[in-house]
Amino acid sequence: MNTQPPTARSPRTPTVAQLRAFVAVAEYRHFREAAAATGTSQPALSGAVAALEESLGAQLVERTTRKVIVTPLGERVHEHARRVLASLQALTEEVEAARRPFTGPLHLGVIPTVAPYLLPTVLRLVRDRYPELELHVHEERTPSLLEGLAAGRLDVLLLALPAGGTSQTRDIPLFDEDFVLVTPPEHPLAGRADVPRDVLLDLDVLLLEEGHCLRDQALDICREVGAEPGGSTTRAAGLSTLVQLVAGGLGVTLLPATALDVEAGRTDRLAAVRFAAPAPGRRIGLATRPGSARSAEYDRFAASLREVLAELPVRIVT
Repeated sequence: MNTQPPTARSPRTPTVAQLRAFVAVAEYRHFREAAAATGTSQPALSGAVAALEESLGAQLVERTTRKVIVTPLGERVHEHARRVLASLQALTEEVEAARRPFTGPLHLGVIPTVAPYLLPTVLRLVRDRYPELELHVHEERTPSLLEGLAAGRLDVLLLALPAGGTSQTRDIPLFDEDFVLVTPPEHPLAGRADVPRDVLLDLDVLLLEEGHCLRDQALDICREVGAEPGGSTTRAAGLSTLVQLVAGGLGVTLLPATALDVEAGRTDRLAAVRFAAPAPGRRIGLATRPGSARSAEYDRFAASLREVLAELPVRIVT
């Protein structure tokens, strides 16, 4: 009689669709949100993840009514899957870049504190100079953008630099811009220029909510002079709400110069205060994957962007 234990079935090679579905679920930790992000239905996404688990013969996620929990093995598979998808994306990019530059799809990620103020210029540039480029815009916060870039979901990012570090991204600077202090019109500082940074010591500086890089930049500026902002529990999800809080007299805030005209134009209850040189500010640029096959294309795109962005209140970085 055969007493040998049954032989375990060898794992089958996963499909690209299964890997993409699992990576999305692992990143969003929610089937509905992952399905929306990938443009597929929730049943199809769930089925693809289940098929991947069946192919590998292992449980990768725990499904609950509220959220998805990735198993320890699932976390390791997630990292492998991201690298596989990134390699496949690089292969596609290399073929497309060699075939015809500035054609086909380009997924551009943009942070919320840049998108409303620069996108009109960026979209006009693409329409006028690169009509065969199929641009897809994704407005997300910096951590999500960097994850999308690493996974191959996004091709290039427009955000505050430095982005993810030299090992994670290749940063291409575009311009520097100053921060402007925004106050109600009756504030003693309203309309002044050349004010020192230490005025922040005596001000209630309102901030964006956690997750915005602009919040971290504002905190750094305040802490440089020994100020500790954020004592108020008031937070805003976006700059438009933030300036409305200022207009309502709840405090002051810091705005990037490119946002000033747009946001101040929404109400007559705001006044701008300029800092003495060197004014605090931020650097905006592109971030791509190191070694991308489209690197030369992105460099040319950055050069074109510098030309058209020079009309804004910024200092172009060459």
